[in-house]
Amino acid sequence: MASVLVVGIDPRVIPGIDSAALRAALDAELARFGEHGIDAAMTLIAFDGPVEPVVVEALAARPWDVVVVGGGIRKPEQLLPLFEQIVNLIRRHAPTAAIAFNTSGGDSVEAAQRWL
Repeated sequence: MASVLVVGIDPRVIPGIDSAALRAALDAELARFGEHGIDAAMTLIAFDGPVEPVVVEALAARPWDVVVVGGGIRKPEQLLPLFEQIVNLIRRHAPTAAIAFNTSGGDSVEAAQRWL
């Protein structure tokens, strides 16, 4: 069974959004991986918390076929250093995993499938 790790921003730290609704949508997307026969996990990071140890721990948990980096990390220009940090952590700690990018929390399955 293919394995996918999704790395995204913790909805609780995003100002001005309904974090419970966004978390429910992320959980629904995670469940959708199972419907496609893909074993998936998600790790969420906070802007004000540790990034590297959280991401490295998730990457080291098992071999991943694909790591999907969420649009919440990739899109905002002010998060470019965070995006670069995460891509380099993936390259170092999961060198055999393909790297994919979603456009929203609702198309992570399709992003991963491009590389499976």
